[in-house]
Amino acid sequence: MTAAPLLTERAAVVCKVGAALPPHIVKNADLTARLDTTDEWIRSRTGITQRHIAGADLSTTDLAVCAAAQALAEGEPVTVETLVVATTTPDRCCPATAPAVATRLGLTGIPAYDLAAGCTGFLYALATAAGLIAAGTTRTVLVVGADRLAALPDPEDRTTVPLFGDGAGAVVLRRGSADEAGALGPVMLGSDGTGADLIRAAHPGALRMDGADVFRHAIDRMSTASRQAATAMGWELPDIDRLAPHQANSRITSFVARRLGVPIDRQLSNIAETGNTGAASIPLLLANAAADGRLKPGHRTLLTAFGAGLAWGAVALTWPDLPHPPSARSRT
Repeated sequence: MTAAPLLTERAAVVCKVGAALPPHIVKNADLTARLDTTDEWIRSRTGITQRHIAGADLSTTDLAVCAAAQALAEGEPVTVETLVVATTTPDRCCPATAPAVATRLGLTGIPAYDLAAGCTGFLYALATAAGLIAAGTTRTVLVVGADRLAALPDPEDRTTVPLFGDGAGAVVLRRGSADEAGALGPVMLGSDGTGADLIRAAHPGALRMDGADVFRHAIDRMSTASRQAATAMGWELPDIDRLAPHQANSRITSFVARRLGVPIDRQLSNIAETGNTGAASIPLLLANAAADGRLKPGHRTLLTAFGAGLAWGAVALTWPDLPHPPSARSRT
């Protein structure tokens, strides 16, 4: 686990959120018609009832642009100086997705780069964005998590196909003070390459996952990182008002919440409607929860994630008073 950086006056402050989901919905019944599984099996083991799937006409770039545009449209205008896109599913190996996203948003010329850290990618991107702000390199960073994970599993694998969906989420970070609402605390990150084969995909249609080991590692790593992130903010675990975990599996997130002592009414979830959307998961959840009132200004909020790599992380912030984005649907 990395050492906690010192809080500085140049803190990264969340000031906007946005989200996008493809319009096409695949329900459990659509999967049971072709896979050896049942709706009850999927629900009981994952908590998922449906997922949004991008067609061939909707790319990772498209989803990222839609989520970013929604975030930028909310509230007072900001000038974006840097763009980071966290994704496991770029449209091409080369060039990166971020410069194309920047150009389509009218931001040609700014620094723009991709970051790959699996389902923890959004938290890794927050950490790098906060570092750029603390260093004085930039004043505002648009951070986007975008993934089309539905194409990764073997289409005949009944254990992994139901898990994944497609989507994108975005936040805008601005330079501010560590003591104001929305300021990110130290981002606690870690990785363990000895578990690299536990979640693996050499190419689309070839994803494999060792479920039992992933389950165990996810609970342990997310719980530990969450405690460290809370401690870095000077919080006790009972101080947490909202837990916003990566939406990998409802059983994993429930176990993490239990270890942290976070009651069910303080747990944020949208996995039933979205499935696992990878790097998009946490920003999608934040945007949805802020829009429907589950996440309110002043809530002491803890974000945590675990994914391929193995990689994990957590960060805490007091939720700011933001414009509420509309429901997340792609209109590209």
